Amino acid sequence: MANPSTRSNLFDDLFKEFAPGFFIKPLQADATPTTAQIRIDVRESDSAYTVLAEVPGVPKEDIHVAIDGSVVTLRAEIKPQDHAADGSKLLRSERYYGAVSRSFQLPQDIDQATAKARYENGVLQLTLPKKTANGAQKLTIE
Repeated sequence: MANPSTRSNLFDDLFKEFAPGFFIKPLQADATPTTAQIRIDVRESDSAYTVLAEVPGVPKEDIHVAIDGSVVTLRAEIKPQDHAADGSKLLRSERYYGAVSRSFQLPQDIDQATAKARYENGVLQLTLPKKTANGAQKLTIE
């Protein structure tokens, strides 16, 4: 069964028939964009995890990575650009400005001393080596 029209849709349709084009806002889009989110891909090999994270339009100085055991936290601050300098007027902005973060837990602890990060073309690549266990220690029974 189709969804019934909401009250606002009924009034919108009514006004569109009586005065088409009168209530249209310039550059109006159908849906408002959602806030930014860091999207990731995680791959596992025998010795390390590789994480690819999309953070387009953010300088690498504004990207922060924290590792606590097996928990990885990515944080980026997206700053607005100043358009007043070129004398143009902004008509519509769908870009998100502010801080975004994402935390996720990996199955095994990470060796923080050998972890590496590289940022290129809006993609952050993390190479996170697995922490090796020091081996099982055999206890002597007295």
